[in-house]
Amino acid sequence: MSDLLVDRDGPVLRVIFNRPASHNALTFAMYEGLHDACERADAEDDVKVLVLRGAGGRAFVSGTDIAQFEGFDGPAGVAYEERISRVVRRLEDTTVPTVAAVDGYCIGGGLALAAACDLRIATAASRFGVPVARTLGNCLSMDTYALLLGHLGPARTLDMLLRARLLSAEEVHAAGFVTQLADDTAALDAALDETVDALASHAPLSMWATKQSLVRLRRAGLPNGDDIVARVYGSADFQAAVRSFGAKERATWKGE
Repeated sequence: MSDLLVDRDGPVLRVIFNRPASHNALTFAMYEGLHDACERADAEDDVKVLVLRGAGGRAFVSGTDIAQFEGFDGPAGVAYEERISRVVRRLEDTTVPTVAAVDGYCIGGGLALAAACDLRIATAASRFGVPVARTLGNCLSMDTYALLLGHLGPARTLDMLLRARLLSAEEVHAAGFVTQLADDTAALDAALDETVDALASHAPLSMWATKQSLVRLRRAGLPNGDDIVARVYGSADFQAAVRSFGAKERATWKGE
C-alpha cells in the first residue's frame, strides 16, 4: 500500500497520510507526494476542495519520520527546513480551499501542514504540538514559527514549544486554530462533508483572493533564520538525540 493515497472524489481531491503503524510519520517522499497533490488540485479544473487526513484514527501526522534525520549536520538541517517550507508554502498557495481533518495526534510537521490549510476540523480527543524540546532538540524554520505564531499567538506558541506540551483540541479550538470540534470520527466525517459541500458551492475567485491576501500578509517582512537552524541541527545535542530516539533512550542535553 502507498504511504500517501491521493484520490479524486467528485469535486474533492483527498490526500490520506497512510502509515498508521507509525502514526503517519512523514517520509521525504510523502512530503513530495503532497506537493504533487497540490499541483494536481490546481491543474484539474473540476477540483473545488483539497482535503488532508491521516489513516488509522490515531493520528493526522505525528511529524517527520526520525529515520530521515540520520547523519544530519547544520547544512542538512537548513536544507530539510527549506524542503518543509517549500511544501508548506505550496499547500498555502493552492488555489482551491484546503481542509485538514484531524483525528488524533497532529505533531511537528503535521502541525505545520494543518496550519498551512485554510480550515481545520478535529475530534475532541486530538492533540496538537511540537515537543522537540524534549525529544530531538531540533528547531523549526522561521517560516513555520511565523505560521504558528499567526494562528496561536506568542504566549500560546511559547508555552507549547518551551514546555514541549501537547495542546488539547479544546485549547486550539478556543484559540481559533480549529474551526470545528467533533465528538468522534463519525461526527468528524459529517462535519467534513458539510464543510466541503459549502466550499464547493462558493465563488472560487472570492475564496482565492481571501487566501492569497492573508498568505501575502503573513509572509511580508519574514526574516531569514538559516543561521539559527544551522546551529541547532549541527549541534552535538541533536545528533545524540537522534541516536537516543532510535535506541528508545532518554536524551541528555548539554547545550552544545
